[in-house]
Amino acid sequence: MLARVWSASIVGIDAVKVGVEVDISGGLPKIMVLGLPDAAVQESRERVKATLKNAGYHFPMRNIVINLTPADLRKEGPSFDLPISIGILAASEQIKADLLGDFLFLGEVSLDGGLRPVAGVLPIAVAAQKMGITGLVVPEDNVQEAAVVQGLSVYGFKSLLDVTDFLNHPSAYQPVQLTATDLLSQKTTIGLDLSEVKGQAHARRALEIAATGGHNLIFVGPPGSGKTMLARRLPGILPPLSFEESLEVTRIYSVAGLLKNRGTLVSDRPFRSPHHSASGPALVGGGTYPKPGEISLAHRGILFADELTEFKRDVLEFLRQPLEDGFVTVSRTKQSVIFPAKFTLVASTNPCPCGYYGDTIQPCTCSPRHREQYWAKLSGPLMDRIDLQVAVNRLKPEEILQQSQGENSANIRQRVITARERTRQRFEDEPQLKSNAEMQSRHIQKWCQLDTVGQSLLENAIRKLGLSARASDRILKVGRTIADLSGEDNIKPAHVAEAIQYRTIDRMQ
Repeated sequence: MLARVWSASIVGIDAVKVGVEVDISGGLPKIMVLGLPDAAVQESRERVKATLKNAGYHFPMRNIVINLTPADLRKEGPSFDLPISIGILAASEQIKADLLGDFLFLGEVSLDGGLRPVAGVLPIAVAAQKMGITGLVVPEDNVQEAAVVQGLSVYGFKSLLDVTDFLNHPSAYQPVQLTATDLLSQKTTIGLDLSEVKGQAHARRALEIAATGGHNLIFVGPPGSGKTMLARRLPGILPPLSFEESLEVTRIYSVAGLLKNRGTLVSDRPFRSPHHSASGPALVGGGTYPKPGEISLAHRGILFADELTEFKRDVLEFLRQPLEDGFVTVSRTKQSVIFPAKFTLVASTNPCPCGYYGDTIQPCTCSPRHREQYWAKLSGPLMDRIDLQVAVNRLKPEEILQQSQGENSANIRQRVITARERTRQRFEDEPQLKSNAEMQSRHIQKWCQLDTVGQSLLENAIRKLGLSARASDRILKVGRTIADLSGEDNIKPAHVAEAIQYRTIDRMQ
């Protein structure tokens, strides 16, 4: 007998429909799995055999051929356990096969017949809905993750016996229903508050601008000046993710197997802080069969590079293309995939190896040559892509001892959300744009027009600071964000002047 069950495989953060064909014929008892299965899929032969026996079903002691189509696509992971089990039962006529053509099956089986959750269910559910699949059968722990997708009937079960009972008596079961609004409102995170930061008004202002426009930011200052403390409070003033953005981020985390709460969407913007010893593939993604890296896990959120100059120079250069394009293409001999990577880079570093160059109290012990080598780790093209370059100075004694607190994150966040709403209305005809930092040349020409005084200011800055065309465009984007925070429709000279202030550390030596 021949049976076909539908499943799916992950490629990048997308899914491909996979057919699981099971043929049972006469001959010596054996099981063959065809179609480029990895070790986990090959091992499913023994798992499925023990599972069916322990669940009370008869395992056919005949020649069983399992073909996974398309044959040239690599099949990975234990998610094919359930469709293989269902295929064997259908081919041996132990269950009804009426619904097999309409549903897609995913799940790992345990030896006692239970179903275990698998990674990548959300992108598979999104793909299934686009393919016109009627429904999805998954382990109970994955059901809410899959039910996020509207227009798809999702059923979750604890054991293989529950799945077979559903196939034999489908009218006795109802699909799980969830609403996106409920999912997004389930999680509220209280992060670190900016009111805990003393002084540093200039740096706090830069954080507000970065949160509003999605601009890349670097803090430069001596040890203990509060660079890391400031950066780690940025998530508290970021606007919430929209449903579409939340779905994008959750798909990435689902593929990476990092979803902590499988029944909810990721509602907080990601904040990733890789160690400076991280390799290039760890940042951009990689492996024989590529998986998302830190920059993709930071999609629609923050990538914080603490002690930026301690990263290897060649690793930092990997960030240049994703910072410009918003995606990264990971090419390997066997596979090439595209991962989204629209993130805001926030970095901090000392001004020199000893950390005290320019400090008013402690003298610097570094030679000019050492400082030059130190800053040579940051290439000109990379610094060009950092919109806000802020010097964070040592606090004064009276600032350290002051008891009064600064403005809290909630108030700043509300201003950011208001300014982002102005941005959203301006980009109404350009739905792919989510922030000012994502504007291209044609958008800058349309929405970043300057008056005569503003043009003169920018021309003088380009001439005196030796700014590139990219750097000047980024000044205009920052000026547009400052205007949005001020509630202005046009960029005023004061906005341009403030934006220029954030380009004064282009090459600090």
